[in-house]
Amino acid sequence: MKVGAIIAAAGVGRRMKADRPKQLLALDGTPILIYTLRKFDSCAVIDHIIVPSPHEFVQEIRDVVERAGLTKPVTVVEGGERRQDSVWIGMQHLHAGTTTVAVHDAVRPCVTVSEIEAVVAEADHRGAAILAIPIVDTVKQVERDQVEMTVTREHLVLAQTPQVFKIEVLREAFDRARADEYYGTDESSLVERIHLPVSIVRGSERNIKITRPSDLTLARVFLEEERPVR
Repeated sequence: MKVGAIIAAAGVGRRMKADRPKQLLALDGTPILIYTLRKFDSCAVIDHIIVPSPHEFVQEIRDVVERAGLTKPVTVVEGGERRQDSVWIGMQHLHAGTTTVAVHDAVRPCVTVSEIEAVVAEADHRGAAILAIPIVDTVKQVERDQVEMTVTREHLVLAQTPQVFKIEVLREAFDRARADEYYGTDESSLVERIHLPVSIVRGSERNIKITRPSDLTLARVFLEEERPVR
């Protein structure tokens, strides 16, 4: 098994209301992206890393990555207009012989190495797997600000990343989506669309996606708790 990780970092993060991409915002002096990359750099099952980035920040991200002192090969490339485009571009830069692809949000720095390893192992066994957590809140279906019904939570989960696939599975899903000009909400949705099974690996409530300013505070707490006690 040879696993390439694609760290999707080409978004601009408009909901963060910052003048820079959120993956470059610093937590205690370190860009969020670097916290995320360190997790994959520390993971024994990951062989190399591809980072699709916003056009105007490619060189800055290359410089930031170079200064981080990571041990695994990291290739920073210019991403596309949408996440799906960026992941497709990242797939074209995977190293020869790659058998498995792990796609992860650049702004999920609190994922653990054990979570990465678990979902990679499941995908290697089943062909496709994602991290996900059960929904604990009551879910309402609404129309024009009026509740239509309460949705049963029993069969619902919140999808996280990494989402991991055998390379041939993900290529087939992307090829079909590109042919149909279809854009999904995540990589799993593309695989589901071609009727291939996707396994669930239990994730963690700590594996948050930093989207709004309040998420920065929570991520800072979680990352601080990960530091070894001296």
